Amino acid sequence: MRILVFGTGGVGGYFGAQLAKAGHEVFFVARGAHLAAMQQQGLRVDSTLGPAHLQPVHCGDDPTAMHEPNLVLFCPKLWDVKAAAKQLHPALGNESLVVPLQNGVESHLWLAEAVGAERVAIGVAQIAATIGAPGLITHTGSFARLRVGLPPALAGDGLASRRIDTFVAAAAGAGIDIQRVPDAMRTLWEKFVFLVAMSGLTCLVRLPIGAVRSDPDLRATLRTSMEETAALAAAHGVVFEEGFVDRQMAFVDNLPAEMRASMLHDLLAGRRLEAPWLCGGVARLAAERALPAPVNHTLYAALKPFVDGVAQ
Repeated sequence: MRILVFGTGGVGGYFGAQLAKAGHEVFFVARGAHLAAMQQQGLRVDSTLGPAHLQPVHCGDDPTAMHEPNLVLFCPKLWDVKAAAKQLHPALGNESLVVPLQNGVESHLWLAEAVGAERVAIGVAQIAATIGAPGLITHTGSFARLRVGLPPALAGDGLASRRIDTFVAAAAGAGIDIQRVPDAMRTLWEKFVFLVAMSGLTCLVRLPIGAVRSDPDLRATLRTSMEETAALAAAHGVVFEEGFVDRQMAFVDNLPAEMRASMLHDLLAGRRLEAPWLCGGVARLAAERALPAPVNHTLYAALKPFVDGVAQ
């Protein structure tokens, strides 16, 4: 396959490297010192699951360098999605399929407005990976999963279905843990419920998840954040079964105590935060639906002074 990776951070860099290592034609879009290092030294992935060193690596800062890719792994940060979508549009062909892998639940909607809903699938990445240094992707943990599917509007689209099945087969052949899920919107919101709470609470206390789940007050706050987001999901047509939040909390209890949300890494490094679209997104979307979300409102209020980064 001809695959364009737009945004070569932890997610795009890891999965794109696995696909390139398997022999697919992959073009990586990056910028700044990261791009310069990739051009000079290649792209390295430090991982116990999928180590790689691509050299040379096909990369640049212009997505149109790969004309009409079969598939796009769309991985910019949430604040860059709308601008990046406009930059991506000229590169796409009639049969190009775009799989957004952002956090949050809104990027597929913004993409659809920019490039056409018929080109946009749903993607969920479950991985702990960051840019460890320019030209280096650092993957931690024991899993790196992709879950993909089609939004309801494309459920009956045979071309879109064939395109996503082709990608799933290619990724599985590259050793990636990937599944096509029948209800992609549910999978997207499942991650959102967990991630909003995990990122918000660990950032609030500047400590890993072990410190949050072991304190009764913080644990209760974590749970309430999940309950607020699950209620918001129901208002958007994604209704979780009874006991869903209990299972999410059980998942939290099985995480390594030292695990930190990627947003906490960004906060501690003084980088920009995705909070406006995570806890802030819940607060905003809940207000639009007249739903109560006091915990997520408070989490976002506490993080607002840091959303644009803090000079070191």
